[in-house]
Amino acid sequence: MAAAAVTKMVKDELHNYSDEDDTEENFSEDGDWGDWEEEAGMEEDGDGSESDFLCLFCDSHYVSCALLFEHCLVSHGFDFHGVRKELKLDFYASFKLINYVRSQVAENKAVDVKDVNFPWDDEKYLKPFWQEDSLLYSFADDEEEEEEGLDREGLMEDLQKLGDLSIDVEAIGESSVSSNKGVTLISSCSDLKRSCKDGLVVVNGKDEEARVCDGRLVGRNVRKVNENYFGSYSSFGIHKEMISDKVRTEAYRDALLKNPSLLSGSVVMDVGCGTGILSLFAAQAGASRVIAVEASEKMAKVATKIAKDNKMFNDKEHNGVLEVANSMVEELENSIQIQPQSVDVLVSEWMGYCLLYESMLTSVLYARDRWLKPGGAILPDTATMFVAGFGKGATSLPFWEDVYGFDMSSIGKEILEDTTRIPIVDVIEDRDLVTGPALLKAFDLATMKPDEVDFTATATLEPIDSETEARLCHGVVLWFDTGFTNRFCKENPTVLSTSPYTPPTHWAQTVLTFQEPISLAPATLLSGAERRGAIGTEESPVSSIHLRVSVARASEHRSIDVSLEATGVSSKGQKRRWPVQIFNL
Repeated sequence: MAAAAVTKMVKDELHNYSDEDDTEENFSEDGDWGDWEEEAGMEEDGDGSESDFLCLFCDSHYVSCALLFEHCLVSHGFDFHGVRKELKLDFYASFKLINYVRSQVAENKAVDVKDVNFPWDDEKYLKPFWQEDSLLYSFADDEEEEEEGLDREGLMEDLQKLGDLSIDVEAIGESSVSSNKGVTLISSCSDLKRSCKDGLVVVNGKDEEARVCDGRLVGRNVRKVNENYFGSYSSFGIHKEMISDKVRTEAYRDALLKNPSLLSGSVVMDVGCGTGILSLFAAQAGASRVIAVEASEKMAKVATKIAKDNKMFNDKEHNGVLEVANSMVEELENSIQIQPQSVDVLVSEWMGYCLLYESMLTSVLYARDRWLKPGGAILPDTATMFVAGFGKGATSLPFWEDVYGFDMSSIGKEILEDTTRIPIVDVIEDRDLVTGPALLKAFDLATMKPDEVDFTATATLEPIDSETEARLCHGVVLWFDTGFTNRFCKENPTVLSTSPYTPPTHWAQTVLTFQEPISLAPATLLSGAERRGAIGTEESPVSSIHLRVSVARASEHRSIDVSLEATGVSSKGQKRRWPVQIFNL
């Protein structure tokens, strides 16, 4: 994952486009690439700027997709349009195919388009292998017929956002390098990882064309985000809010105090201990050693003081079992003496908004793989994401429609339009849901792999059976449950739920608003006369909404990107798909 992030960063910086005039900068004219030499046979466009379509298999550049694909056919025996036609690949599948081919070539692997398993049919290939790959956004320009309901221009912008990296452009220096500089060119992922360790990364190109970026700047950016992140937890207010959340705190308390067979005599590690409340519960439950890991220097001192005040700290004066390590869990060995796979119970309150915001789960999984004994317990051990559709009552529209007798609905509409681009964290009441809940994604924290944190899942939303009329679905609500199951908590399993159907928590729910509300009604209400109007409008409601949701760690450290695609299905099976929306949290 780190190698991929660095690759994207380099690519983003190599292809530096102006947002103001939407034209490509000419590096050969502005002095940045004074010794850049065009390869023989490369073509230039009419303005003399660099050709911007790179071959799938070699370093040749072309000014159009048609010339590029002709070159691929003649020189490499790869007929892109022929493959699309033979395999009946739609736009999405073709987009994935390009990214698959580029990834295979980068790793010096064979490209087998005749594989019946369609190896490129994996959601990871929806993310551009190269962020500024012009081919991805132009390969279908010449097609006369577009897939019905597909806003390709909007989709292109959304797919581009999936790989955008938040890097200070002015902080990154670019220069051309030659083979005598002693910099290793990247020809495979393993090369990239090795070069990252040395600090310098070079991608895509021959010696005379290589472009270089200092990979240490990526680490600097991550460290800055980490400092801000851990620093934010130095505020006592946020800890008061979390501890005051009874649903949260009591679920952990019950899991730790009411399962004596699990905790008694155990070695416990608490990742991200904060005030140390969970570590105190573990010590109270009879653990033989409690390792409280906290990256915030201030909170590590606070947790130490609290442990001493409660006579639980592990020193000669207090004779307790609790020790505090001021460290990120990935660097724990630098702070305390601990043997790999020596922990019996790993506990952490790692969940963020929409479950995965803050990206702390990857640290917990690192701790699991590094420190937890085989068969050891992880608390919680399951996490499940759910989704449901919400109606007008969950928006700000009702408030602004009648403000002391005055109509201010224009404000409400403007706010609603803004929320189509920005996720909202708010408490949603179950009465404002217009569909039943649907399972989106389930994680087994004891067995999942770190890369499974990024996922694509589908769900179908059905209207509430008791509805007697069509309702407008303005978007979807996401929430999660975490389970302390009887796999480890044999005496007292419990569940921590952030559902709209249960008492509210400090996580609330995450709200994603559709660009256009979808009219929805039970199929029993839609039978009879033929309905006119576009599917999903009030004239022609749908009977279900099929969702495709992707959640991935964003290029900005500790943030996540959420993509949302909705397809309405009428009672007669007719479908309408709305453009993909991308949200960053």
